Amino acid sequence: MALMRSGNPALNESVFSHTQAAAGEEAMTLQGAVHKTAILLFLVVAASCVTWGQLRVNPAHAMQWTMIWGIAGFVAAMVTVFKKSWAPVTAPVYAVLEGLLLGVLSSFFELQYPGIVIQAVGLTFGTLAALLLAYRSGLIKVTQKFRLGVFAATGGICILYLVSMVMGFFGGGIPMIHESGWLGIGFSLFVVGIAALNLVLDFDFIERGAESNQAKYMEWYAGFGLVVTLVWLYLEILRLLSKVNRRR
Repeated sequence: MALMRSGNPALNESVFSHTQAAAGEEAMTLQGAVHKTAILLFLVVAASCVTWGQLRVNPAHAMQWTMIWGIAGFVAAMVTVFKKSWAPVTAPVYAVLEGLLLGVLSSFFELQYPGIVIQAVGLTFGTLAALLLAYRSGLIKVTQKFRLGVFAATGGICILYLVSMVMGFFGGGIPMIHESGWLGIGFSLFVVGIAALNLVLDFDFIERGAESNQAKYMEWYAGFGLVVTLVWLYLEILRLLSKVNRRR
């Protein structure tokens, strides 16, 4: 059976096309993918703790390094996507770089709205646990229409963010993305919902991968894909909570 697509660009339907384990080689397992995901999440959290206080000490220096970590993290992610066999090395590198970046970004939000980070972390992992339970219990059925709907919505959000970024270079922007009115909050709720649904697609996709005799390094790649989604979900929850706080 062909593997269906995921809304996560790191876990789309072509990922497992040429990565099956050779005869006699150890294959990817679901438990192995879970362990690798846990390791990557630990690296993200540990690295974020390193940069958590930098914004208070030297704001200009912290923001400068944030740009460097962001670009380096993007490069590491692209290398992982195109060279999957390198995932045992590049996925941890990506996790550390994202952690360094998130440490500064999180402290930026925390300085403005004390307590927002612990709320965002709790909601992110709470969403992960709830959706995993719903998926494993069969409450959420991953059908082809479900996959296509989430994939289309994710693509639309990416295009909207890209347009907003380009407009920002010319002093413009899309107000509803950044404003704290009901329209802006509604938009953020929608994006958080789509990011959360991508987790369901990731669960389904990784389970199918574990059933199709993939190479052992794909456990790292699977963990990388889940971390990509979780980082996105965490950032979107931060944005949503900041908008809600601005309305108070």
